[in-house]
Amino acid sequence: MLTDIEIAQAASMKPITQVAAKVGLTEDDIIPYGKYKAKIDHKLAKKEGPQGKLILVTAISPTPAGEGKTTTSVGLADALCAMGKKTMLCLREPSLGPVFGIKGGAAGGGYAQVVPMEDINLHFTGDLHAIGTANNLLAAMIDNHIQQGNALNIDPRRITWKRCMDMNDRQLRFIVDGLGGKVNGTPREDGFDITVASEIMAIFCLATDLKDLKERLGRIVCAYTYEGKPVTAGEIGAAGAMTALLKDALDPNLVQTLENNPAIIHGGPFANIAHGCNSAIATKLSLKLADYVVTEAGFGADLGAEKFLDIKCRMTGLAPSAVVVVATCRALKHHGGCPKPQLNQPNPELVRAGAANLARHIDNMKNQFGLPVCVAINAFPTDTPEELEAVRTLCNEMGVPVALSEVFAKGGEGGKELAQTVLDIMEDKPIQFTYPDDASLKEKINAVATKIYRADGVNYSAAASKTLAELEELGYGKLPVCIAKTQYSFSDNAKLLAAPTGFTMEVREVRLSAGAGFVVVICGSIMTMPGLPKAPAALGIDVTEDGKITGLF
Repeated sequence: MLTDIEIAQAASMKPITQVAAKVGLTEDDIIPYGKYKAKIDHKLAKKEGPQGKLILVTAISPTPAGEGKTTTSVGLADALCAMGKKTMLCLREPSLGPVFGIKGGAAGGGYAQVVPMEDINLHFTGDLHAIGTANNLLAAMIDNHIQQGNALNIDPRRITWKRCMDMNDRQLRFIVDGLGGKVNGTPREDGFDITVASEIMAIFCLATDLKDLKERLGRIVCAYTYEGKPVTAGEIGAAGAMTALLKDALDPNLVQTLENNPAIIHGGPFANIAHGCNSAIATKLSLKLADYVVTEAGFGADLGAEKFLDIKCRMTGLAPSAVVVVATCRALKHHGGCPKPQLNQPNPELVRAGAANLARHIDNMKNQFGLPVCVAINAFPTDTPEELEAVRTLCNEMGVPVALSEVFAKGGEGGKELAQTVLDIMEDKPIQFTYPDDASLKEKINAVATKIYRADGVNYSAAASKTLAELEELGYGKLPVCIAKTQYSFSDNAKLLAAPTGFTMEVREVRLSAGAGFVVVICGSIMTMPGLPKAPAALGIDVTEDGKITGLF
């Protein structure tokens, strides 16, 4: 059996100009990055003309067994294309941290992948490097402002802006810098976030054009004065230079699937510590170029889909015409309490027990947000008819269609049942947001916690309550909330699987993302700088003498 990277490396790719032509793009519309990658002029997102239908792919709560959300998204897009539908795939860019850590790449799998797989999973077109550099430019300019006289009266103890890098590195979570005497800066406590957790990434993914990008960058609150007044990146004087670093990155990236269908991959904030969606520009551009656009939200629907709807759609006016919730029998068995070594053994009872997780995600999408929903069972060779029937029975009881997706093994051909199911349920309906704009920040947090997570309530640390009160007083109370929590559970405790009840969410910290336009609410032990596992994926990645990359998955 071929590995993902072997399948990708054996693919017959078409020149990117030919892929672009499938959706009406000319050579004047794209900027090639070699033969198989290109950037598309972001201004085309605002061109006049009809707009396609948006399909959102989300999933149950992630497990070590795997769900295959990206694989399903790629295969669904290929299936729609195979059925003669003008379709565009729109995904997030992978972060190098997970690629070399525990999660691996994010280009799909099996015969449902985007290529060139190695490029996409590694440096791609340099977007994430541009975002990290813009982030760190602001950090450098803040410290330099203090060094050069501190005209803004910044309190070094209240600098909220962290440096970042696109790698998992727990050693950098908490550091002390500025050592070495007066000439080398002001000693202070500092730390790093992973690049995809930077507010720059969130801004990049929510900006509508270059002007909006610059204005958002200028609104970043990066520090406070000794009197408690917010200091913005605009006051530091960094917004223009940061925009210059991001100018080329703002153009979405065009690649192709294994079946030579067009795919845009652009932007990639994590869903457990940010809002988890590809760029708004990429989504809007895709909707201008195709009749159907398949996009995905990060991690489980309680994180990625909730933020896609409550943040991205609220800000941009986008609305999906269909939602696909991806599940596997293996993952449902995990939620049912099955030990990892036994996941391949038939056990329909544990599938039924774990299906409570799927049921809650379905209920959230269908009844909380009021959207048309179907379920995709991502097929594994070890699935038994009894296990599959257990999932179908649940879906029938909840009144949602279900389709078996075999795209991993069969590509687009294996996704036609799912594609037809999606086409059958499509309907343009207004989103029922979890909370209104004019609710207080605590009311918004409580609404997500009780309606989406099904918590009994929320406890706030003294520091979190103080920050929320300050943000309300400063005029930021109307912003949506972006809750950072574990992806493995509806709760903030990763060990509470399936559909837990009787728990309370613990809010320990609150951060303002004024440029992005939301308030980040950190729950439990979630970290904005992940660490590497005991056996990181990097241990298995290598390059042969002829330059061929191996071990990437």
